[in-house]
Amino acid sequence: MILSIESSCDDSSIALNQINNYKLLFHRKISQDNEHSKYGGIVPEIASRLHSISLPKILSSIDYDFKKIKAIAVTNEPGLSVSLIEGVMMAKALSLSLNIPLIAINHLKGHIYSLFLETNAIFPISILLLSGGHSLLLEAKNDKEIKIIASTLDDSFGESFDKVAKMLNLGYPGGPIIEKYAKQAKKKNINLPIPLLNKKLAFSFSGLKNAARLEIEKEFKRDSNVLNYSEICYAFQKSAITHISQKVKLYLQNSSIKYFGVVGGASANLALREELISLAKDFNKEILFAPLEFCSDNAAMIGRCAIEAYNMEEFIGLDKLDISPNSRIFI
Repeated sequence: MILSIESSCDDSSIALNQINNYKLLFHRKISQDNEHSKYGGIVPEIASRLHSISLPKILSSIDYDFKKIKAIAVTNEPGLSVSLIEGVMMAKALSLSLNIPLIAINHLKGHIYSLFLETNAIFPISILLLSGGHSLLLEAKNDKEIKIIASTLDDSFGESFDKVAKMLNLGYPGGPIIEKYAKQAKKKNINLPIPLLNKKLAFSFSGLKNAARLEIEKEFKRDSNVLNYSEICYAFQKSAITHISQKVKLYLQNSSIKYFGVVGGASANLALREELISLAKDFNKEILFAPLEFCSDNAAMIGRCAIEAYNMEEFIGLDKLDISPNSRIFI
């Protein structure tokens, strides 16, 4: 087995993955959403303190023979430095006490393997990675050759949902909240701009976010007692998804790669999934989604990614394992 630890942001998670058949033997995650919701976003110092409480709690609940663990895998990049360090410290302690090797895993690469949790990986594959911190279009020729095709020029897809939800005082995380309100929209008279209406293969959400802010202010001035939350959420979500769809379409029409994967916490949006399924069908691509339970940050995907590293004996020494909040493995 490989024991894996994920603490890159605000989810504490530990998993056990079977090396020979990829079976997920154990997975548990403790979310911090309730603690951060009152602030409308993640407070790093609170996240770090909660990881120091939650990770040992999860570890103590594991009912497996630790003598069967062959390696400890841990996310060490990218992420919040104060959160990453909590997982890395636990990984080092376990490696030292059990006298087994360490494996350092890039969080974004872990998301790719959320598509293949209990099965063989498929390469080559194109990947759309949408999360609270990243919006990336990737091409993975194999486990080692992963290239960034497009990225965001400013905010990420998930981040923009969080910020608009905060403008509306709807809480955190914003993605599921805005999706919920958007489904309730009866009137659909608000139209927000679509970002980057050109041939540039990139994402941008800051302008759309600002347009949503101006619309909220206009609605508030019109009637300070009534804000049409559902209609604003619908308009914002529609524009954000249309933007993603247009850029993915621009990419797919020139791509010969058969498989197209969609991963990351923000990829759980069902309206987005419907749009991407339609696009993939138009271009004769086979679309793959991470299971909804494993879209957001989790140790199961880190462990699955670590199996590949273990089989290639890609271990790292205690003195070499460090955190890299902003690094990228992608070329």
